[in-house]
Amino acid sequence: MNRHLNCSVNSTEIWSSHLVLALGIPQLIINVISVLFNCAVIITILSAKDLHKPIFILFCNLAFSDLFTSSSGFWISMLFITNPESTIFGSKDILIAYAFYTMSILSTIYNLVSIGIERYLAVAESLRMRCRVSRNQSLAAALINWALAFSLSCIPLVGWNCLHNKENMSALYSPFCVDYLILITIPNCAVAFILPLFTYLSIIAILRKQKFTMGACGQANGTYKSAEVQVARTSVFIWLLALVSYAPFVVGVVLDAAIRLCPTDLYPSVYVFRNCTAMLITMNSLGNPIIYTLQVKTLGSKLKFLKFPASNRVQVIGNI
Repeated sequence: MNRHLNCSVNSTEIWSSHLVLALGIPQLIINVISVLFNCAVIITILSAKDLHKPIFILFCNLAFSDLFTSSSGFWISMLFITNPESTIFGSKDILIAYAFYTMSILSTIYNLVSIGIERYLAVAESLRMRCRVSRNQSLAAALINWALAFSLSCIPLVGWNCLHNKENMSALYSPFCVDYLILITIPNCAVAFILPLFTYLSIIAILRKQKFTMGACGQANGTYKSAEVQVARTSVFIWLLALVSYAPFVVGVVLDAAIRLCPTDLYPSVYVFRNCTAMLITMNSLGNPIIYTLQVKTLGSKLKFLKFPASNRVQVIGNI
């Protein structure tokens, strides 16, 4: 069914220039800041040989994902400022920009999950004195993340879009189709919310179990308690950042699938909400390097536990 059925509207009168600038300029600024932060992370990791470790390969890949997210967000913001009606009625340019944006966001989600899994293995395997995740495995995970994100994001470019057929077209993210948005958004955002939470809760559980074991043996367990507190604090920040960044977007997609209104009925409140969700996603790209690698040199020095026995490793895990 045509989602814009019986909607007679002059597209040149949808957006006011003042509202476009009020929404577009902050988006441009946030995207530029995020690009600079992530470029700094990438340059730091690539230039420091002591940071060429498996976890920092994932950190660097996350920074690349966030860099692409911010860059494509900047591209979309420019299209919004120069031709705001294209974000309502769709165009070939906005379709390509949305596809790159989707790829970047999916890659970010998959990298966050990979980092959580690597941190879990780092704790579990270090306590069991087994082999850790290797550099090649981290590189393989990074490549798989990009391949999966690329495959899913290219679907609209090869035909699954509503650019020419307005039936089932998204009201908020035209020319994407609503069913494609649901397919991409719901499962991947569930992954972004659930898996990192599960992995970090598992890390806390392992550290707490080890703390009780050490205490029962009459040994000092202050290191494990400190690691547990630090992991808990970091995991809360990570999970809340993902929740704040992606939950409004999920709400928007669900409402998009549920409503059938003309653009004039959605303007301005719903479209302002849509642009704000884009800024929140960019804030996630800005927050990731702060949470994961703002103190990258400190992390690098502390990751010397890779070369030492397991008794020295747990102290560092909570700082990552």
